[in-house]
Amino acid sequence: QVQLVESGGGLVQPGGSLRLSCTASGSIWVIGVMAWYRQAPGKQRELVATITSRGDTSYKDSVKGRFGITRDNAKNAVYLQMNSLKTEDTAVYFCNVDAKDTAYSTYNIYWGQGTQVTVSS
Repeated sequence: QVQLVESGGGLVQPGGSLRLSCTASGSIWVIGVMAWYRQAPGKQRELVATITSRGDTSYKDSVKGRFGITRDNAKNAVYLQMNSLKTEDTAVYFCNVDAKDTAYSTYNIYWGQGTQVTVSS
């Protein structure tokens, strides 16, 4: 099993910045794609950004140019730098990891517990 622990959420004014962190631990053989999702009240969970093991990234259109996803493979960690935050970025942000716990297992998807990001003046 793989456990994900997130941190870095909080309250910030519009235009401000936050950096989210997510660290994976447990029985890890290899980690594939790492991603951040978010879910606003009354809305479906949506994909925000992804990063492959090679470092290739992709972003939701509304966060391009403002958010940056990075990873540290040595630490089994993924980060989301969020700049120029807007009120519409307010949501619970979830870390998502695709990982194998042995050399012979298939990839499984794991979720973090979520961290609240509130953008408000």
